[in-house]
Amino acid sequence: MYPSPGRGHLMSLVELAQSLLRHHPSLSVTVLISSPPHLLPSITPYVSSVSSATPSIAFRHLPSVSLPPSLSSAPTAFSDDPAMYFEYARLNSPNLHQTLSELLSASQPSQKPRALVVDFFYGSGAEVAAALRLPAYYYFPSGANPLAAFLYLPTLHKITNTSFKDLDGDVDIPGVPPIPAKHMPTRMLDRSSRIYGHFLETSMRLAESAGLISNTFEALELRAVKAISEGLCVPDGRTPPVYCIGPLVAVDDHISKRDCLSWLDSQPNRSVLFMTFGSMGVFSSKQLREIAQALEGSGLRFLWVVRNPPPDDEIWRNLTIKPEDDPGMDAILPSGFTERTKDRGLVVKSWAPQVAVLSHDSVGGFVSHCGWNSVMEAVCAGVPMIVWPLYAEHKLIRSYLAGEMKLVLSVAESEGGFVTTEELAGRIAELMCLEEGRKVRERVAEMRNAAREALSEGGSSRVAMAKLVDSFKSGMT
Repeated sequence: MYPSPGRGHLMSLVELAQSLLRHHPSLSVTVLISSPPHLLPSITPYVSSVSSATPSIAFRHLPSVSLPPSLSSAPTAFSDDPAMYFEYARLNSPNLHQTLSELLSASQPSQKPRALVVDFFYGSGAEVAAALRLPAYYYFPSGANPLAAFLYLPTLHKITNTSFKDLDGDVDIPGVPPIPAKHMPTRMLDRSSRIYGHFLETSMRLAESAGLISNTFEALELRAVKAISEGLCVPDGRTPPVYCIGPLVAVDDHISKRDCLSWLDSQPNRSVLFMTFGSMGVFSSKQLREIAQALEGSGLRFLWVVRNPPPDDEIWRNLTIKPEDDPGMDAILPSGFTERTKDRGLVVKSWAPQVAVLSHDSVGGFVSHCGWNSVMEAVCAGVPMIVWPLYAEHKLIRSYLAGEMKLVLSVAESEGGFVTTEELAGRIAELMCLEEGRKVRERVAEMRNAAREALSEGGSSRVAMAKLVDSFKSGMT
């Protein structure tokens, strides 16, 4: 397996490996780690933990490579610009070729790799595998609706010369509800950008692979899965087999008992609204004030994960410390907010163990950025959601979940993405107190049961996983 840099991408593929090994223990998995040095401290403890718990997963580090000066302005750029992933993978292709060649030269046939599973952003690895006659599969960590959009991108590219950001009206994609052109995945919006070119190239490679692995289950996205499987998203070529093997949700966060979990233990059943927006979910100080006012005015119990405003936010001009320092909650939230809400709310800085929180009996609602992992985790826990898309393919996911499926409630943003106190307060009241929320809760409960059925013996995801393993073993699709 070949994940792109960073802990999140690594964890996603490792969870796939662990799921495969739980049901097919005769397999062995080698994870090839290709990360720049500044990211290694964030993944090393995780790698050590997995190695101890699952000896059948081996980790092998590829040599580090250097990005050209035009792409290496700052170490943090890896988390801000996915173009970095594509470029880093391309530069590491010789190292990948050498490593795979060594593995393929193993004296025992059982030790030789039968397939390479590449991260979506590391598609150049598929070319290396092809040169070595090794079948390459793409792991797509999002759902079937975004996968359909990526597979159909070459067709959309042919039929229009205009960037999505400049188009009015909806985009029609087989198996996907009509979506406003400006709501297509963020990095697809400008066809003149470097990242659009990377996505277009990867979309064409997807169709040439030995198979596509998606973290979803058929009952959740039946129309999109059907459209992909019938070849409607690649009208001018072949469509590889699609293996819907989800939901993949980490069964162990590798965490100790956190203060927030102890706090949840003391709260009534289904009474707490959990609010977090992913590792890249950063808001301006103005937006944080609106959120705080909505939570305070709701009168509800809440657990809110807060990150510092961005470095260019106005708040830093009024403080004597720098953004990289920790100003404390009182400095970035409305004056007195934490004190006034301390009897029913808890604000935590930067991170909370999301799977453990969503699985807690006291959590009754979830406000999320609509990232796919968060959606899967909430569905598996049966927790109803309010979605607030921020970046990537989140608006495309929302159009399906909120529109066609009626599985979530959604905030209405202004042109610049701003959400007012009144808008958020209204959605919170609907989710936690009104009929709209009750209907969403029922739908999520149905999907939770469908997810369990998909993962059970004879379920659609278990069957898809068995077919995937058979494909690995045969070296054929």
